[in-house]
Amino acid sequence: MSKATNLTDYGIDLDYLNAMLVTLLNIPSPSGFTDQIVHFVGEELQRLGIDYNVTRRGAIRATLPGSGQDSMDRAVAVHLDTLGAMVRRVKSNGRLAIAPVGTWSSRFAEGARVTIYSDNGPVRGSVLPLKASGHAYGDAIDSQPSAWDQVEVRVDQDMPGGDGRPSTAIQVGDFIAFDALPEIGDTGFINARHLDDKAGVAIVLAVARAIREQGLEIPVDCHLIFTIFEEVGSGASAAVYGDVAEMMVIDHAPVAPNQMATEKAATIAMMDQSGPFDYHLNRKLLALAKAHDIDVIRDIFRYYRSDSASAIEAGNDTRTALVGYGVDGSHGYERTHASSLKAVADLTALYIQSPPTFSRDKNGLSSLSGFPHQPERRVIKIET
Repeated sequence: MSKATNLTDYGIDLDYLNAMLVTLLNIPSPSGFTDQIVHFVGEELQRLGIDYNVTRRGAIRATLPGSGQDSMDRAVAVHLDTLGAMVRRVKSNGRLAIAPVGTWSSRFAEGARVTIYSDNGPVRGSVLPLKASGHAYGDAIDSQPSAWDQVEVRVDQDMPGGDGRPSTAIQVGDFIAFDALPEIGDTGFINARHLDDKAGVAIVLAVARAIREQGLEIPVDCHLIFTIFEEVGSGASAAVYGDVAEMMVIDHAPVAPNQMATEKAATIAMMDQSGPFDYHLNRKLLALAKAHDIDVIRDIFRYYRSDSASAIEAGNDTRTALVGYGVDGSHGYERTHASSLKAVADLTALYIQSPPTFSRDKNGLSSLSGFPHQPERRVIKIET
């Protein structure tokens, strides 16, 4: 395994990572409307000389081939889809009632610029509360509830009134994508919608690019899995196969007063709402981070699930771990820091170059020989 203490030791190009992140953020991809970003990522993988396949619906499974020393496969998974919305009704005033795609608060939708993807082409608009002007409604603008029924899209084209039937080019079921508005500051902070999980995708592409360009040898096949329905719960259910013995998921780590995660470190999740992550894979990642001076924090996410959950729920007997880059304001106006992306990229590169966690895992069923132990309780006998 090649040892390194930071990204530059791998030759990972941080400018490439940032440029890729901004490009990805500017490609609309709410769950269910991801074809464009699937094409982009596939073309980038092809440019990097990395073989891949695409599922019927669009999940990508690329492969970095191992040296053949072991027949076990591992994976690193990220998701291409983001939050968004869909037209629920064309209202009599020509504005649009909307339903969220994914789980997020309407308070973060207010004021956003959006694109409505109608059958006749994209149309621009803005999301506004029903009472949007203090000059018209006075103090009532401060007392209206926060809910999806309390916002509407003002469309930037003439919208005939009527009874809500499809009298315009915009119809029920049209997707709505929210502008990401990415901004990378001189202080290292990165602001944008949809850092979850475009930042993870940029990390994986940057690490894969470095491995390919430097010809680094990895011990086992590593599949790079890009899912497309994570935000609605089924992301990795059809993209992880039985040959994947262990998988590292890269996603955001929520930063809040009741969490340990920060915007300037990598976070290893010990558990989320779907249950604990694999004990041994987590300890392996923690040991790699310690040995190579990577800033890593442990945390537990109580209101969170990832591609790990959908993969396990689909019946995959796969060890999984979740590594996150710290995000403040997740599923809203998100912010992270370059140092967190760097730490996660470091750990990802080290993991891909590391030996299998357990060689016996190449077999779905085996004997107890080689099966690991967890720490045992020490029983202290007290002499009386």
